[in-house]
Amino acid sequence: MKLNLNDLLSNEDWQKSGYRLPSYNVEEVKKRTIKNPTWIHFGAGNIFRAFTAVLQQRLLDSKRADTGIIVCETFDEEIIEKVYRKFDNLSLAVTLKADGKIEKELVASVVESLIPKSDYDRMVEIFTSRSLQIATFTITEKGYAIRDNKGEFFPWIKRDIETFSKKPESTIGILTKLCYERYIKGKYPLALLSLDNVSHNGTLLKEAVMEYADAWISSGFCDSGFKEYLNNKESISFNWSMIDKITPRPSEAVVKVLQKDGFEDTDILCTSKNTYVASFVNAEESQYLAIEDSFPNGRPPLEDVGVLFADRNTIDKIEKMKVCTCLNPLHTVLAVFGCLLGYKSISDEMEDKNLKAFIEKVGYVEGMPVVVDPVIINAMDFIRETIEVRFPNPFVPDTPQRIATDTSKKISVRFGETLKAYIREGKKDLSFLTFIPLFFAGWLRYLMSIDDLGNEFEISPDPNAEEVKQYVEGISLGDTGSVSNKIKPLLSDSNIFGINLYDYGLGEKVEGMFLELISGKGAVKNTIEKYLSCPPMQPKE
Repeated sequence: MKLNLNDLLSNEDWQKSGYRLPSYNVEEVKKRTIKNPTWIHFGAGNIFRAFTAVLQQRLLDSKRADTGIIVCETFDEEIIEKVYRKFDNLSLAVTLKADGKIEKELVASVVESLIPKSDYDRMVEIFTSRSLQIATFTITEKGYAIRDNKGEFFPWIKRDIETFSKKPESTIGILTKLCYERYIKGKYPLALLSLDNVSHNGTLLKEAVMEYADAWISSGFCDSGFKEYLNNKESISFNWSMIDKITPRPSEAVVKVLQKDGFEDTDILCTSKNTYVASFVNAEESQYLAIEDSFPNGRPPLEDVGVLFADRNTIDKIEKMKVCTCLNPLHTVLAVFGCLLGYKSISDEMEDKNLKAFIEKVGYVEGMPVVVDPVIINAMDFIRETIEVRFPNPFVPDTPQRIATDTSKKISVRFGETLKAYIREGKKDLSFLTFIPLFFAGWLRYLMSIDDLGNEFEISPDPNAEEVKQYVEGISLGDTGSVSNKIKPLLSDSNIFGINLYDYGLGEKVEGMFLELISGKGAVKNTIEKYLSCPPMQPKE
């Protein structure tokens, strides 16, 4: 079996081998979509293929939609050539269940794949189509970054802002220019929907877009009506959302299963930008998607396939529950300490009683007292499923090394928001917390690139890697002297931690824990065990 349209339509072996196939006419859907596009997606990565594209496939199968999705990739263009166009835009979605069962489905809801550098004119056609209802985004937190830590525009952003006449380079520049084309064409309405795991993602997207719009209007490239168009909710919505589905890189274990079935296109490739891709995507069964219900040009009935729609306030609560308490902080703890302790699998870490207890303390003991309750999702049920079902799933081949990517950009949301919640309750001294500051100390220990056995390892990609690593340079295992003068500037950085840790009794505590973690080989494991055996501290009055 080969992944292409001809083989899909002519080869009976797919169904004999238990593969779920699309029940609609793929070519007819493609023709309708190209003529009257309704949905374009930015970011051709795994979560889009494993989740969003499958949702639209469900609607197409049940005849509750008659058009597919157009995808474009602005960062890693090799993905389009190597896993979309090579396979006629088909994907194989592999669902890995906790009981060991595997479901396999050929997904054909993506009908066109684009690279803005070469297909920009086609993207203008799509954005100026009255029929377009939604533009969605999975471009990671970095994709929304406009300025560096000094407040200066990144060089590629500056080029886009200063030169309006050429094709933009950056994702947000491309989007804003396309929105301007839509404004000029007829001020058609459109929903701009971020599906990235970042707090208030819709606002983050809007702020980035408005930076471009303001600069272009100030330079006389656009008229002021363009800003009014972007700010009018009846014209353009910047929806908030919460999305949750673990989609690790392609697994060699899955390759073996597919090859046994007779599926031939199983090569796992690594692009020049270090993205691991294949004709298939593997993901866990659990999934959540909640979206602010504001769509000025209409939307597909995604509620029929499990998507929750609510007002912005409810979406905010759901997102905070997940990102700040019930999943993402726990994942990040496992990522950093998994790297330090030599683990290569999240599920293997969950067999370590100390690491499991660690995330239980972070979640149940220190996070849940200030968790935001979204009502329409039960927070305790969510965190329990995370710890007892999702993370231990051995059939989801996720790695701490992957999860540790971009940690410096994640800490302020995944842990800082919990700290701020305690502060809002009137607690000015947060030194009663133990396991959140232990994570902070563990992250500093991780930045040393030395594991618990004293071996060197390479930390995961991070846009701030060089900047933050300098604070631990010159520190070695076995050092016993004060390190305050070196690490205090980092622990004071509210951009990293959400607050200045020294203002709330945590800076000195993290310093002490860090010294314990660097005391010698095996100190990471021993320090975790020590704090797990200590009785919990109580907040000061």
